[in-house]
Amino acid sequence: MALELDGVTHTVGAQTHIHTTSLTLEKGTMNVLLGPTLSGKTSLMRLMAGLDQPTRGRVLWNGEDVTGQRVQDRKVAMVYQQFINYPSMTVYENIASPMKLLGLDKAEIDRRVRATADLMQLTPMLNRKPLELSGGQQQRCALARALVKNAGLVLLDEPLANLDYKLREELRAEIPRIFEESGSIFVYATTEPEEALLLGGHCATLWEGRVTQFGPTAQVYRQPADATTARVFSDPPMNFLTLKKQGDMMTFAKGGSLPVPRSAANMPDGTYMAGFRPNHLTLEETPGAVRFDTRLTVTEITGSETFVHLEHAGDRWVGLIHGVRQLRAGQDLPVYLDLSRVYLFSEDGRLAATAPYAEAA
Repeated sequence: MALELDGVTHTVGAQTHIHTTSLTLEKGTMNVLLGPTLSGKTSLMRLMAGLDQPTRGRVLWNGEDVTGQRVQDRKVAMVYQQFINYPSMTVYENIASPMKLLGLDKAEIDRRVRATADLMQLTPMLNRKPLELSGGQQQRCALARALVKNAGLVLLDEPLANLDYKLREELRAEIPRIFEESGSIFVYATTEPEEALLLGGHCATLWEGRVTQFGPTAQVYRQPADATTARVFSDPPMNFLTLKKQGDMMTFAKGGSLPVPRSAANMPDGTYMAGFRPNHLTLEETPGAVRFDTRLTVTEITGSETFVHLEHAGDRWVGLIHGVRQLRAGQDLPVYLDLSRVYLFSEDGRLAATAPYAEAA
């Protein structure tokens, strides 16, 4: 069982929502669509489901062209961030509704409803109406209705965004196991790189309607194909610094130089972008780290971590520093960067050298 997008595009008037995309999603796999708001995640899922028709290209299910097939005739379940339930039905009836349409017997329906309600922590609410539930409980009801359907393709569009932290963590661990056991193809859209890494499986990064990379999630994170993918798969986005390689030295465009690391020794001379993630900047000097003199513009304390917004020779960076730091906006702030954490990208954005730490992982 596989879902294949074969050169699909989607345009509305003069606006292109999805540029030419080819993807193959296999049975029993988890596939995360990762990208910022308006990057094309929902548009791509609607093409997969049959809610929209591609302008060009085909959608294949098990090798069969289903491009023009109605969504009602496909084994598809979809859950949105904005929960959708039947207000006149109880939670039990909402969860049972897709199985009744399939004609399952009452005993099987009851078994599935109760098992899924237990997983979703909805058992005490089975006799309530959706409007008697909290927002998180309503979303769990919508998610339960998708789970019991045993659909071949399950599309979840940021489904956990409205849930509390503890339940989100529990469901992130449970959902992959459920769909792997069922053999369904699971597609999960998110804006959060951390959530993509927690879910695992495969990941497609999206930017302005283009899939920039698709592969095993950890591999896409460690070895982004280009600077755009690296930005998408970093929260806050990856920081960049222009440099020029000449022989065995690298010179920064805004001043300073250092020896070329071994990972870049065979790269041709030229101009490159050094990319590094916010959590790889530190305030403490470590052996072999490079110092950058920056000016602090904003500090955000999150509890266990501190975001520092920095200005370096006209470039704006963000650092993610462990612990609560009492810093003053406007102060000069030296930061340090371990060169083993640095990616190098060519001027056109393609990956030129993977960060040594990522190759070793």
